[in-house]
Order: sequence, then C-alpha cells, then structure tokens
Amino acid sequence: MIKRIARISLGFFFIVLGIAGLVLPILQGILFLAIGLLLLSVDLKIVKNFEKKVSRRFPRIGHAIYRLKQTRLFRDPRRHRH
Repeated sequence: MIKRIARISLGFFFIVLGIAGLVLPILQGILFLAIGLLLLSVDLKIVKNFEKKVSRRFPRIGHAIYRLKQTRLFRDPRRHRH
C-alpha cells in the first residue's frame, strides 16, 4: 500500500516536472513526462490504456516500455507469478 502511494505520488510529481520542463529550457520535459506516465501506468487504468495504445502504434517504444516494466520498480505487486 505504501509503495502504491509512493509510486502514484512520484508519478504525478514527474508529470508536473515534465510540464514545467516543456516550458523551461533547463529541464527535459518529455523525459519527465514519460517517467511519470510509466510510474502511473502500474496503478491507474486510464494511463495503462494510453500506454497500450502508444505501444501498438509505436512498436519500438512498446518494446522499450516492456523492458522497463520488467524492472522491480514498475512491477505490479497485485499480480502473482505462477
């Protein structure tokens, strides 16, 4: 539960940072937006659906997202491996 709250909070933080980065020349806005969306896609269904659409439309990005999701930070704790 604490990991979920931390992941969602970090996700929104990176989204806000990404939006600021689109305006400010110092920050990499697209990078922070992508990180925020990846963090939020674990817990929020609407973001997960957006991620699936992007993955279908851009297979190379979809493969990169898949590899990132294999890391421990992005793994959904509610899904059990058998």
